[in-house]
Amino acid sequence: MNAFKFEVIHQSKKSRARVGKIHTPHGIIETPNFVPVGTNATLKAVDSNILDDINLIFCNTYHLILQPGVDVIKQAGGLHTFMNRQRPIITDSGGFQVFSLIYGGVANELKSKGTKKHDTGVLKISEEGVLFRSYRDGSKILLTAESSISAQKALGADIIVSFDELPPYHMPANKLKHSLDRTHRWEKRSLDAHLQNRNNQALYAVIHGGLDLELRKKSCTFLSELPFDGYAIGGSLGKTREEMFELLRFVMPLVPGDKPNHLLGIGDLQSIPECVPLGIDTMDSSHPTRAARHGLLFTKQGQKRAVLSGHATTFRPIEDDCTCYTCQHYTLAYLCHLFKAHELTAFTLATIHNLHFMNNLMADYRRRILNDEI
Repeated sequence: MNAFKFEVIHQSKKSRARVGKIHTPHGIIETPNFVPVGTNATLKAVDSNILDDINLIFCNTYHLILQPGVDVIKQAGGLHTFMNRQRPIITDSGGFQVFSLIYGGVANELKSKGTKKHDTGVLKISEEGVLFRSYRDGSKILLTAESSISAQKALGADIIVSFDELPPYHMPANKLKHSLDRTHRWEKRSLDAHLQNRNNQALYAVIHGGLDLELRKKSCTFLSELPFDGYAIGGSLGKTREEMFELLRFVMPLVPGDKPNHLLGIGDLQSIPECVPLGIDTMDSSHPTRAARHGLLFTKQGQKRAVLSGHATTFRPIEDDCTCYTCQHYTLAYLCHLFKAHELTAFTLATIHNLHFMNNLMADYRRRILNDEI
């Protein structure tokens, strides 16, 4: 039995935007939706159950392999039991973290023009997979398509992602093609491993090709002919938002419309208004929780800085009509005080508000799509 199912509730008459439902063993994911990142099986600064209307949380396989280890989570009964979350979870393959080890993350790679870090922790990338050294204890770990899928099976996430390589923005065309071909072979191996034991999980393919439109088309064609349960858009999406939007405008019509799609690593407030009309179903980002820890509070009028001098005596909630726990119980003056005093509670209260804001924002997008306003 496969509990995973995707249904389109409404296709906008105005754009490619759509409202849908992804059915999983742990509940329904309404789309389009924002997916907060819970790297180490938790959202930063808050318990993942504190906002029970978060449909989906993104956890990172690479970090969980290193700590506490897949065997520990399996002994605990799987990721849902371990982190006490009975709603859907998605895990990645670990490929992005390998990229970060080599280049220091997307932002650093863009600035460095594709130069590698001196001490990356990555020992070898081959057809078999990636051999790297644990940043925790120095042990050598070989991550392959099969071991990535095996780990994600043990973690028990509702949606898992095929193993891939994330080539940098500055990669030369010949190397980009080589990388794409190898990624496709890894993804096919991921699928083969998945089909041996579906485990009531859905496997997403990752569409690659960098900014090369022909390679992106090739990736869509190759992957859409295989029985994946959904499709993620990954790899380098450009140096600017406009580059990303232009790429997505080309790619999205090529992505199979009868299955859900996911935009990897993008979900900031500036990108969402452009991504939703293109037909993106789900998207993940650490932006709202990171912004909260820096005292940036989301409002309909834009971001507020918690520690602005005028907020010290603002005895009103962050936003008057906000129904989040923070706004119902505390004032902006109190948050201003907590941040100035470097109290950890500030992170929790700000994070609760920002994630609640994102949930409401996406609910409003769904309403407007249903009304053919988007």
